[in-house]
Amino acid sequence: MAAPMSEAAEGIPSGSEPGAAPFGNFPNYSRFHPPEGRVRLLPPALLGRLFPAGPSPLLGLDVGCNSGELSVALYRHLLGLQENEASPDQPVVGKILNLLCCDIDAALIERAERCSPFPGSISYATLDVMDTGARELFLSSYLSRFSRSTFDIGFCMSVTMWIHLNHGDDGLVEFLSYLSSLCKYLLIEPQPWKCYRAAARRLRKLGRNDFDHFRSLAINGDMAERITQILTEDGAMELVCCFGSTSWDRSLLLFKSKRVTQKQL
Repeated sequence: MAAPMSEAAEGIPSGSEPGAAPFGNFPNYSRFHPPEGRVRLLPPALLGRLFPAGPSPLLGLDVGCNSGELSVALYRHLLGLQENEASPDQPVVGKILNLLCCDIDAALIERAERCSPFPGSISYATLDVMDTGARELFLSSYLSRFSRSTFDIGFCMSVTMWIHLNHGDDGLVEFLSYLSSLCKYLLIEPQPWKCYRAAARRLRKLGRNDFDHFRSLAINGDMAERITQILTEDGAMELVCCFGSTSWDRSLLLFKSKRVTQKQL
């Protein structure tokens, strides 16, 4: 068993009540897990490699974007924009990306909208992605504006644990199945199992009930491996690359839909 993790190591400010964020909607998350820790692992020309002759604009979906700091960092990095550049008009990689970012927390979305340096290219929406009716209506409406049925690339960064804890094994499998049907490529950063134990421990420290599903989860252990199995076992996706791990021990995994032809790589 791994040693218990401190709140700071988990991205939680000391003295706060992290149990009040049961969906991972921490208000200062990026201060403890900076976006640079993820984007530095990604090739700067990734979009050009994945979509050498792809559609324009490319459509991206960021599920569980929190207050948008990582969304903006991914956008800058993938388009080759410098930190002080506020215009995506002439990206280095020669691609145009429209990024839709959603989160369950309306306050975090409001902050993301207020601070966004790219309001014309990055849009934010409050959305519970596990509400099947709401997500189908909203995301299909967004895609229809571009006469599309899928997103070119999806991002799911440190979100899978919260889906799993709140919706159980079946919820995690359904969530991943939905994303695999919705995105041509999918970049996932799964939380390792030690983070599950730390999240449950925080609730107990506050004298609150455990997550409903935590003690009954059959999908456990090496979560990067288990999530890879779920996404690939039915043939919907294949693992393209693991870009390495962050300093807080989370892997960045890129998957490709089997609907994407080899010529697009």
